[in-house]
Amino acid sequence: MQRRAMMAAGLALLGLSACGGGRAARPLVGPDGLPLPTVYRITPEMEAEIGYRLADSLNTLRTAAGAAPVALDPALNAAAATHSRDMAVQNRPWHFGSDGSSAVDRLQRVGYQGRLVGELISETYEDELQTLAAWAEDPTTRAVLLDRTATRLGLAWFQEPSGKIWWTLVLAT
Repeated sequence: MQRRAMMAAGLALLGLSACGGGRAARPLVGPDGLPLPTVYRITPEMEAEIGYRLADSLNTLRTAAGAAPVALDPALNAAAATHSRDMAVQNRPWHFGSDGSSAVDRLQRVGYQGRLVGELISETYEDELQTLAAWAEDPTTRAVLLDRTATRLGLAWFQEPSGKIWWTLVLAT
């Protein structure tokens, strides 16, 4: 009889513990005290906005530095998209395609007639504005972002099921 009472009490406690008041089972901060990362998922509804959001932020940065704004270019977007997907296939962020192509080769393949100013790449779980901020912090990539000869912009990404994003930004004349 006492055994049944103990089991009933245990089941009642188990039932109450399941009512955690909506709290997450895992902690909101890691062992280092920093917030745990969340995966930035690019949804189909967001896709049309990302390029414009990045272009607006980049143009704000360029204007503050005395450089003229850049405009999104569909051909540059296509060249960037090819490279983002290819980096994911190769599983490494670098400026060469799996076929040995360079950024200049990719611009020629999409029929772009202007001159390449620079190509920036990233392998990250961060959104486009966090990625832009990281590029802006590094002196080498910042110089590409603020290059006064740039007039056109291409941006693309490839997101893996894990959430990892392969970003490619192309600036050209």
